[in-house]
Amino acid sequence: MEFHYTVTSNKSVEDVIGALDAQLKAEHFSILWQLDLTQKLREKGIEDYTRPFHILEVCNPHEAAKVLGHNELVGYFLPCKIVVYADQSHVRIGLPRPTALLGFLNSSELSEKAEEIEQTLIRVIEAAK
Repeated sequence: MEFHYTVTSNKSVEDVIGALDAQLKAEHFSILWQLDLTQKLREKGIEDYTRPFHILEVCNPHEAAKVLGHNELVGYFLPCKIVVYADQSHVRIGLPRPTALLGFLNSSELSEKAEEIEQTLIRVIEAAK
């Protein structure tokens, strides 16, 4: 299994982000923060990267509290990230798989919770694409 889940969309980057926001809310997640990486690079003097690239930090606070209560090292992987970016011809939506990240902690309880969260976020991405 790959460490990430990535799909292609025919929507614009902006439309995908709007759809993700709505779908996340329906699943009791929210966007905590959004980074327009292309704009940030421009602010730092890097003008040659021009393709849209957004990083969304998303969270379900109840689930975050549960996993942190089990093992505080989970905080190294929080909040979950979803990326939206344009390559040469498509808009891509993806995330690092929570199962891959939390697998480093060797906990069956956390693995089960990671699987639930991963399936929820995949459902969100599929509905938003």
